[in-house]
Amino acid sequence: MLNIWIGASTGILGLLGLFVLIRDIQGLPSDQVLMNMGQIIRRGALAYLKRQFKTMAPFLLVLALTLGFFFRPLFSVFFIVGAVCSLISGFTGMSIATIANHKTTFAAKSSIHHALYVAFSGGSVMGILTCSMGILGFTFVEWFSMMSGADSSVHFLIAFSLGASFVALFARIGGGIFTKAADIGADIVGKIEARIPEDDPRNPAVIADNVGDNVGDVAGMGADLFESYVGAFYGCLAISLLTASEQAYPLYIFCITSLGFLASMSLIFIGRKLIRKAKIAPESFIRNIGLFASLLTIIGSALLSWYIFRGFSQFFSVLVGTLCGILIGKITDYYTSSKPVINIANHSQSGSATNVLAGLGTGMESTFLTILVIALSIWLAFASLGLLGIALAGLGMLLTLSSTISIDAYGPISDNAGGIAELTHQASYVRENTDVLDAIGNTTAAVGKGFSIGSAALTALTLFNTFSINTHAVDLSLNNPKLLSGLLLGSMLPFFFSSQALTAVSKTAHQMVKEVRRQFKEIVGIMQGEAQADYEKCIDIATIGALKGMIFPSLTGILSPFIVFFLLGLEALAGLIAGSLISGVCMAIFMSNTGGAWDNAKKYIETGKLGGKGSPAHHASITGDTVGDPLKDTAGPSLNILIKLISIISLVFIPLFLP
Repeated sequence: MLNIWIGASTGILGLLGLFVLIRDIQGLPSDQVLMNMGQIIRRGALAYLKRQFKTMAPFLLVLALTLGFFFRPLFSVFFIVGAVCSLISGFTGMSIATIANHKTTFAAKSSIHHALYVAFSGGSVMGILTCSMGILGFTFVEWFSMMSGADSSVHFLIAFSLGASFVALFARIGGGIFTKAADIGADIVGKIEARIPEDDPRNPAVIADNVGDNVGDVAGMGADLFESYVGAFYGCLAISLLTASEQAYPLYIFCITSLGFLASMSLIFIGRKLIRKAKIAPESFIRNIGLFASLLTIIGSALLSWYIFRGFSQFFSVLVGTLCGILIGKITDYYTSSKPVINIANHSQSGSATNVLAGLGTGMESTFLTILVIALSIWLAFASLGLLGIALAGLGMLLTLSSTISIDAYGPISDNAGGIAELTHQASYVRENTDVLDAIGNTTAAVGKGFSIGSAALTALTLFNTFSINTHAVDLSLNNPKLLSGLLLGSMLPFFFSSQALTAVSKTAHQMVKEVRRQFKEIVGIMQGEAQADYEKCIDIATIGALKGMIFPSLTGILSPFIVFFLLGLEALAGLIAGSLISGVCMAIFMSNTGGAWDNAKKYIETGKLGGKGSPAHHASITGDTVGDPLKDTAGPSLNILIKLISIISLVFIPLFLP
């Protein structure tokens, strides 16, 4: 019962904080010109999400009915609850972000601190909402299990987790295809061919690009990290019940989850006040808020570990996970905003080929230290508390998720604010202020992706361990040809999955480029600013391409466990899970860091270095950035969901077919 009170109180406090944030954002000023442009972007984003849900709904219904048929109706109910919580997180967070976009532009007229206050407030809505919905979801499952007399809440929690994973996969892939297809179309024809500025209102694809920032980098990201949060909590609870004799673990898990959220939320509100009063530098605030939240959580976790268990083994595992996340963030920061970025920019002076090669080399190199940290963390956590230590480490990385999402979601808001400034012909200093915030946000987004990949690795490993225990898959030696076959298939799967996502981006971007070229050619006066571009046509192309492109990759992730199990057996399925985990984590790190490094190399040149905008080095860097965008914002983040979804589907369905 104490678990329920703690979870319910924390979730309600989160919703109260959310109410304060939303009311504050809605009361912030703007002007009619900015509001009109913001409404165009908002309508496009909301229309896409509605069409995405209509496309996803039949698959959601089929899986819910399947769960009800094989298990019982309550499994379907909790599956739907998980999906709805994920949808609410993504939809509401994106809806507020589309309001914060144009208000950030207006605030940038005053100062960079005012602009950061608005953008960060908008991002914090997603951060607080995601964790509030997760904690309330966990609490509801726990309460219902107790009231119904169920032996354990784990059986219902996995259905809840499956619903969150299902929505996240569609949302991340679809949003990623939309935003990157529009971005590529706008860059290729606008920047390179027509030689007009970024976000120029003459470019038909710029509105679709701004819409894409909201549906991909806000709504898609929110659904992605909500799924990670739920998966880590489920894995930790499941392993504790399967391997530990101590009955206090569920209480400890609820307590540290609530503690991390409350620490993050407190610092979010304190930070907003400091920013509003201009008492802290924007970059310092954005880079350090997560560190302070982690420090508070570490102290609290130690005290809770001693109070509940009279020892520190549990705390040590949580500490390992927290430090792992911090170190991965530092490594990602180095490879996407430091010396390697300048190296890529320097190579751009000799053309696109050397820019691309330097970027690929940087991304590949970045996997070394990141994987080393993850491997060391797994070893230390296991040495502390066995399989449960790994599970606690995975949860430890996500305890301050609220602050992580807040600084991640503020980036797209700043990016949109800059686009709106350009589209509405604001004074140059307004765009300069938003560009500073966007540059910081670009780095924090890369760090957030690295953090998400690390947490996905530990969570997926926990889910694999849970699967192995539940299914009694005992023959997991490399002498088993079925296991080896599964490992090879699993290692291949992230490549095949990514190929589908990237091909969908390419196809949609191809259509976007053709449309932008057509409008430049056929609409008389568009280049002179005397005729308006047809923005709706480009939004429609991105929407249709995203909705079509997200189906096949999603089905690949959902169906592959069944295909391997029925063709090759249980050990092969275990190999599939392990192989996809190892290969997927390495690929996700590589793609995320490569894309982030290319993006910041372009921004480095745009500051006036190496010839600045319009120089040959700048055009070469645009090529690298264009190639890297779908790597870091479509395929890479989607792999985090894929490696966990395979394990969760296997955990839910495969035991049905075992003797």
